[in-house]
Amino acid sequence: MNESAAATVVGYVAESLATYGRDPRHLLQHLIRIQSRFSFVPDAAVEALAEALGVTRTQVRAAIAFYAFLHARPRGAFEIRFSDNITDRMLGNQRLLRLLASRLRLDGLPGWGHDLIRADGRVSIGLASCTGMCDQGPALLVNGQAVTNLDAGRIDRIADLVEEGVALAHWPGELFRVSSNIRRRGLLLSNAATDGAALRRLLDDGAQAALAEVERSGLRGRGGAGFTTALKWRFCREAPGTERYVVCNADEGEPGTFKDRVLLTDYADLVCEGMTVCAGVIGARRGFIYLRGEYRYLLPHLEAVLSRRRGDGLLGRAILGREGFDFDIEIHLGAGAYICGEESALIESLEGKRGVTRKRPPFPVTSGFDDQPTVVNNVETFLAAARVVQWGGYWLRGEGTDQSAGSKILSVSGDCARPGIYEYPFGTPIHQVLTDCGAESVQAVQISGAAGRTLAPADFDRIIAFEDLPTAGSFMVFGQNRDLLDMVRNFAAFFAHESCGFCTPCRVGGALLRNLVEKVAAGQGSEYDLTEMRHIGAVMRRASYCGLGHTAPNHVLDTLDKVPEIYRRRLASQTHTPSFDLDAALSEARALTGRTDSGATLHETMEAMT
Repeated sequence: MNESAAATVVGYVAESLATYGRDPRHLLQHLIRIQSRFSFVPDAAVEALAEALGVTRTQVRAAIAFYAFLHARPRGAFEIRFSDNITDRMLGNQRLLRLLASRLRLDGLPGWGHDLIRADGRVSIGLASCTGMCDQGPALLVNGQAVTNLDAGRIDRIADLVEEGVALAHWPGELFRVSSNIRRRGLLLSNAATDGAALRRLLDDGAQAALAEVERSGLRGRGGAGFTTALKWRFCREAPGTERYVVCNADEGEPGTFKDRVLLTDYADLVCEGMTVCAGVIGARRGFIYLRGEYRYLLPHLEAVLSRRRGDGLLGRAILGREGFDFDIEIHLGAGAYICGEESALIESLEGKRGVTRKRPPFPVTSGFDDQPTVVNNVETFLAAARVVQWGGYWLRGEGTDQSAGSKILSVSGDCARPGIYEYPFGTPIHQVLTDCGAESVQAVQISGAAGRTLAPADFDRIIAFEDLPTAGSFMVFGQNRDLLDMVRNFAAFFAHESCGFCTPCRVGGALLRNLVEKVAAGQGSEYDLTEMRHIGAVMRRASYCGLGHTAPNHVLDTLDKVPEIYRRRLASQTHTPSFDLDAALSEARALTGRTDSGATLHETMEAMT
């Protein structure tokens, strides 16, 4: 980079610092803005940020290396990322990826950690594990903007716009249209409007009464783990500390999950209201929405919602005129790291660091952001909490089961006629969801994403509930025409790529599982390999540091138990088969020497010897 270019970079960094401050906890936010401006983070920016924020250059470079959407070397002026989730593959994304690469004169296909970058710097193509558009895929991101419902016509149009150098702001708006696709509304989705009723109830009845209603409702966290919401809020409220924080986890990186995208689009006011109610209960003055990088296109919309709520007296200083009730919300962007969906890794990322999970205890409710008591709940939980405080705990108890009060919002995708958002009372059986979404001749359902469980038809009478099938919301349908090993391969590659690398069981175990799955898929596996997959999966479940490693082998272990034929029909041997195929390796030598006799192949020679 020449002196003039370096000066431009330093000038842009100065602008970012002037706008967003010199708090080292904003490091990731500065890096995202620099990446967006220059298509990578130049060395000059690393130097300038390190000096201005009081961190080391190594810390800055470590953050760049950790997050998938940050780069130390230039990408294209148009950076395109194809969603590579299994549902996008089922919809033909690989064919469209090849078509776009060909149209843009790029050789080969991108892979994990390997982007195709055109020599002239005009365009690059890479992969994203899941863009959260599974109900309208195949999808891609171009400079952070989502393009859905891809087909050959749209690919041709994108290629033309790139080749003509048309600025993204001037691309046809129809390319960026994202539908909410709400198919079934229930308790939570029946009414998107709010006029601050939950906050007025909080101020009228007091924080203790509001917490009692949340407790009475039996509300549990909607992220899948199902921790009791009132208990989390109470622990935080009673923990010693000088400050308290509220964090909305909007980093829904689980493949097949897209409900938060819809809630943040159509119900953002209720989500913010739930966060503000929580702040009033625990005594927080500051909150964060951690927005996944794939949803960056929602940033202007969310900023507008926050601004309007401040203007209406529902956010900021002296909320609804009550002196001392001060609470505001900032939006922090993620940058393509699945692990940041785990609450302690998310807090590390909020603090500008790599999103590596913390050792627990202590838990965030006592030592979270800035080592202060912090409540972390997901988008759906805050929405539900706002409704509960507004209408009372018994309102939520009106649906669901004894252990699972209320309803659950599902992201339904895959082989069904009507993909989209469905809300059901807890206790709803799987077969009801399949009927409603128009799924016929179903071979399997993957519930709760890649980290969830694989359900065979014998499981379709089971119910969605914490006591039976807890779920963060993903519901992927696979018809009889699908090869479930394609799903397993996709998930195995996903987990190997997304491991934060901190602990050996997840880092090494994930890579070993991926390699064994690929070995079996290539027809080189044996029964021994299947046994090894079980052993590795068991070690990952027992010994991994966090929930990602515990759940990463689920898809392999479930399919080995429920649909073992997808593996066994590919086995080369019931005993042991090396992954290196010597006969195949010698084929070129046989062709060069003209050897076609039986003694030229290993297996025929071995047969003759026996």
